[in-house]
Amino acid sequence: MELWLRDGDYVRDDRGGLVRLEGAEALLQRVLFRLCARRGGFPLLPDLGSELYRLSGESGGGRLSAARQYVAQALREEKVSVEDVTLTDSGGGRVAAEVRLVCEGERLSLRVTV
Repeated sequence: MELWLRDGDYVRDDRGGLVRLEGAEALLQRVLFRLCARRGGFPLLPDLGSELYRLSGESGGGRLSAARQYVAQALREEKVSVEDVTLTDSGGGRVAAEVRLVCEGERLSLRVTV
């Protein structure tokens, strides 16, 4: 079970408690956290997070290749297969990564802007 995070804050239920996620929703929450956290940003967990923040320094075809590598590296400890990663320019030097995953036969996807 994972606690639901939205915009950096825990989501509260109607009684003031914290909302817990299960199943695919919990998996997507963990994956999203791993992709958004900067790799090396947690001194006691140096392998947690991704290097997607580095994409702004990549150019052309190397950018997509690097994105795929960063996603695979960040999700190595999760029980998912990365099916595909696509990139789109979000403007202002930001890039959106669409990540498609497979977990126990179920296809899942999410979008991360870096």
